Order: sequence, then C-alpha cells, then structure tokens
Amino acid sequence: MPTFNLTSLTPAMFILAGIPGMEKLHIWISVPFCSMYLAALLGNGVVLFVIRTERSLHQPMYLFLSMLAIADLMLSTTTVPKMLALFWFGAGEISFGACLTQMFFLHFTFSAESVILLAMALDRFVAICNPLRYAAVMTPAAILNTGLVALLRSFCIIFPCIFLLKRLPFCGHHVIPHTYCEHMGVARLACADISINVLYGLAVPFAAIVVDVVLIAVSYTLILLALLRLPSRTACHKAFNTCGSHLCVISLFYIPAFFTVLTHRFGQEIPHHVHILLANLYVLFPPLLNPVVYGVRTQQIKNKVVKVLVCPKSHWLRE
Repeated sequence: MPTFNLTSLTPAMFILAGIPGMEKLHIWISVPFCSMYLAALLGNGVVLFVIRTERSLHQPMYLFLSMLAIADLMLSTTTVPKMLALFWFGAGEISFGACLTQMFFLHFTFSAESVILLAMALDRFVAICNPLRYAAVMTPAAILNTGLVALLRSFCIIFPCIFLLKRLPFCGHHVIPHTYCEHMGVARLACADISINVLYGLAVPFAAIVVDVVLIAVSYTLILLALLRLPSRTACHKAFNTCGSHLCVISLFYIPAFFTVLTHRFGQEIPHHVHILLANLYVLFPPLLNPVVYGVRTQQIKNKVVKVLVCPKSHWLRE
C-alpha cells in the first residue's frame, strides 16, 4: 500500500493503471508495441551508425537527422520500457520522483524534436532559396548552437511543470489511468485547484509548438515559390525530392500530436481507452517510421546503409 507524507501530502508512489477497460488485453497489446519499439531502436540505431561512420554524410542535413534520431530514441525509451513492464508483469508502481522524471523527459523530448524539425526546415530553405550562402550559414558552429537552443528552450518550457506538480497536494489519490506519466494526467489527481497547471500546460508548450509550425510553414511556402521559379523541371523535381522526406516526417510528428491534443481536450465522447491508445502509438509511430522515411526516400542514406550492411568487410577495410 503506498505511503504518504502527511505534511506535504505528496505520494511516495503512483500506480499506472495501463489502458482502462482493456486490462485483459495488455499481453496481446504488448506484442505489437514491443515489436515497434525494437524496430524503432534498430532503425534509429542504423541511421546514427551510418551517419557516424560515413564521412560523406557529415553534412548539416544529416547531422540534424542524427539529432532527430536521438530525440526519437529518447521519446520512445522514456515511456515504452515501463509500459511493457506494466503489460507483462503488472509493474504499475512508479515513485513520485520517477514519475516526474518520466514526465519531464517525455515533454522535453517532444519540444526538442519540434525545434529540430524547424531547424531542418530552415536548412532546406537556405539550401534551395540561397544556395550560394549555404556553406557560410550552415556552419558546424551554427549546427551546434541549434542543438543547444533545442535543449535550452525545451528545458525552460518544461522544467516549471515539475514545480507546478510538486506544489500540489494529492490526498491519497495515486492511480494514474495511463501507461506513463504526463503533466495533466498527474495534475488531475490533485485535491486542489489545478487551473495554473491547465493554463501553463496548454498555453506555453502549445504556443511554442505553434510558433515552430508557423515558421516551418513559412519556410516551405518560400521554398515552394522558389521551386516554381526554377527554369528546369529536372532541377525542380530534384530539389523537391530533398524536401519530401522532411515533409513526411513533419506530418508524422505534428498531425498525430495535434490530433491527440484536440481529442483529449474536446473529444469527451471518445472512450478513454482510445485516448490512451492514441497517446501510446504517438510515442511509437514517429520513432518507428522516421528512419524508414529517410531510408527509403533519401538515396544517399539508402546507398550507405546497403554498403555498410551488405558489404561490411569492404567498408571497414576502406575505413
């Protein structure tokens, strides 16, 4: 039985309930979830390995792709192992500190990945709309600073959520109807006014993501206008192909995210277990599909993957 600190009313332990109403199906649900997680680990690991070992891929676009792969690994690894432990062994107990840690890294990674996608859009904008200045703008220092900005902005946005939760009393409520800890899921267990949590949790992170989406849309609008002015259809097709993978990844990241947020806020008629399933799939689909998208649509990565995996001996001899 969870114990409580009577002075602070902070629970020593939370209980993750899994997917309410589908407890008998947890084992069966874990099979595709585990398969997708292992495939995501393999896919992103291969992308990181290929970019790390192939000097010809040490370019801004692929370095940003490395950041995206690391963020995808963090996004899924923050939640899926605990989720599988819950499904397989009924290990739903999670300490208050571990719950806040999981919540922080979940939202932190989501915010950081949004910044990385914005940086990738700006990279394509400079490469297509101002190619003569590309080498001067997209320097190693600029790429490093972009990574630092992603970390710093995400930290500044998400870190206050920890204090917004730690100030709340919980009065014995400790069962979270979810497979992982997230800000509002924990806040709703409090026996106090959580209007500040609702306002901050919706307004601040949502506003930051919306700004990223608007800037990405502006970048691609300018890119499209630049492509339409190209005299050669071949050059236009080639330039558009370089953006196609990124547009697919953007769609995989933002569309499910906004759909999940909107259904969670306004879809009261949607069954609760559907909300939970969508939230679980969201932390699995982008990490699973992003390497596939880039591996299939980006010829350079496809060629290097084939070279490294099919002819590893000659590759290492050359290295």
